[in-house]
Parts: sequence; structure tokens; C-alpha cells
Amino acid sequence: MMIRRTIVNILVDFLLLLSSKVLTSPAVRKLGKENNIDLSTVKGSGPNGRVLKSDVLRLIPQNGNVRVSNTSSTPAMAYARNNENDDSIPLSLPQEDEIVPIRGYHRLMVKSMVSSLTVPHMVYTDEINVTALQSLRATLKPFAADKGIKLTLLPFFLKAASLALKQFPTINSSIDMDRMELRVHKKHDLGVAVDTERGLVVVVVRGCEGRSVEGIAVELTRLFALAAEGNLTEQDISNPTFTLSNIGAIGGTYMSPVVLPPQVAIGAMGKIQRLPRFVNDSSTEVEAVQIMPISWGGDHRAIDGATMARFSNAWKYYVENPQAMIFEMR
Repeated sequence: MMIRRTIVNILVDFLLLLSSKVLTSPAVRKLGKENNIDLSTVKGSGPNGRVLKSDVLRLIPQNGNVRVSNTSSTPAMAYARNNENDDSIPLSLPQEDEIVPIRGYHRLMVKSMVSSLTVPHMVYTDEINVTALQSLRATLKPFAADKGIKLTLLPFFLKAASLALKQFPTINSSIDMDRMELRVHKKHDLGVAVDTERGLVVVVVRGCEGRSVEGIAVELTRLFALAAEGNLTEQDISNPTFTLSNIGAIGGTYMSPVVLPPQVAIGAMGKIQRLPRFVNDSSTEVEAVQIMPISWGGDHRAIDGATMARFSNAWKYYVENPQAMIFEMR
């Protein structure tokens, strides 16, 4: 019984001590002790009645000279003393989460990505030497500028894709699993993924099979301007038959592009880099060339790996030999 009462007394004393303990820091407690100030009589101006250094200093002139120990046990304690009453240090308060409605282009992307989960994807990658194409663009750029056209490499990529699609029309098709049909499209309505302030949107350049590089460039200029203003119509963004993404303009090399059903293929172009390459397979001479990675994504229900590889080789040939595009264009 005696031991039990002793334990109870100790617990009671401990609880009383906690209830009477002043909320403050060790530095302020020491300052009060050195200047004979009972902190329990001090009204704290800090959060939850915390006694701050300034609260104690206001009382010290009434009791005599200030006595402060110059010793600092640790750098952390010294910092605590120096910043005890620093109101410039903000409190880290919890912030409420922001709720962002999924609307507009973002909602279209969500729907497309959900449907893409049903696609058994295959990916094929290669690298393209765009040195000759960049040289041709540099030659044509002043000519295009005189017509008010901003000439980039993208119109050449789209025209090369259209010429390659003529050789491999299955790539330019859509799949209907309900009817178990594959519709091969005669028109080349090529989608281009555009990054805008309102989100990612795919604009469609229609009839690329009958357009020149100049005609494609003019249409791209129109579509990009509308995308930036948020004024695209349904006709500008609906039903592409094949899509190219110029993600390399932002960064990155090889990708794993996601097919947008009912399309069966998509291409993603990586960033162009100046890299060393052998002049040819039999040469030991090295030259600096402009290399662009290309990644193709395909729906394996409609396209096999061999078809995708052959299409990629055809597109690569036109891009690396732009004079061939000129030869075949009407």
C-alpha cells in the first residue's frame, strides 16, 4: 500500500508541474531566471500565450540591469536565442488542396487516354539524319518569309508521312472492334499534337496527300494561331487518320507514344542533336550530323512489326533525302 501511495503522489506532483509550466523556450526561461523574473506572472504575447523574449525584456528595466549569459551551449541554441522574437520567419500553415475541373482540351485527352487502354501497343524506334533537310529549310526560309510563311521542319515531316502512307495504307486506317473491320482511309488527315496554355490538343491538317509542303505550312500556321487563342473549331481537331507529335521541341529523345483510337498508329519525334556518326558503314571517318530520334506506336491488332518498320524506313528515306519528296509531289 505504501508503495502504491508513493507512486500516486509522484504522478500527482508531475501533473501539477505540467499544468503550471510556462510555455516558452529554454533561452527565455534562462533569461527570466538570471533576472529574477517569475515567468508564470508574465503575460505571453506569442501563439497560445507563449512567453517571448520581448515579453521578459519589457519587465527587466523595473528590476535593474539586464543580465544575459554570453555562453552558448550549441549553435542551434544560439540561433534560437537570436531569432526568438523574429516575426520575419513565417509559420508553415497547412494549405487547402486546389480542385481543378477537367474541361475543354483536357477532358478530350482524358477520354482518348481511357480508350487507349484497350490497345495492345507495339513500339518501334529509329534515328533520322536531318542534316540535308535542315540545309534545304535554310535555303527556302527567306522565300517562305516573303510569302508570310514561317517555315519549320514540321511541314516536311507531315509531307514525308503522307508519301509513306501511300506505300503503306494500313497505317492510315481506323479499327472498329464491334464490327471487326479495318477502314483504310484514302484521305490523309494528319493530326499534330500541340502544347498550348489550355493543355494538349491535336490539330488536324486535312488532305495532306494533295497539299504541297507550302500548303501544309500555311495550314499549320492557321491552326497554331487558333490553338493559341483557344478558337479551334470541331473541324480543326476531329477525326485525324494518323498523328505526329513533335515532343522534341520541348525535350526528350525516344518515347513510347500512345495510339489514339480509332487510329492505329502514331509517331513521336525527339529533339534534334548534333552527334558524331561514321560517314558510311565502310568508312572510319567521323562527321558531325544532326540526328533526330523517332518513335512509332502501333496498334498490334491492325499492324505487325514488319509493316511498321517498312513504313518507318520509307518516311526516313523522304526526310533524309528531301529531294525525293520534290520528285514525287504533284
